[in-house]
Amino acid sequence: MSSKKAMKQAQKQAFAKHRSNITNSKFASKKISLINKLNKKNKKS
Repeated sequence: MSSKKAMKQAQKQAFAKHRSNITNSKFASKKISLINKLNKKNKKS
């Protein structure tokens, strides 16, 4: 594999990892806030 091709492939992989980290962190923060809200409701009742 030429170095140019290898660089392109590495860039694609890095970008894909970056995108998946963004989506995972978005869902994780939503999940955490939802759990916190549920816990607060349960403590009140």
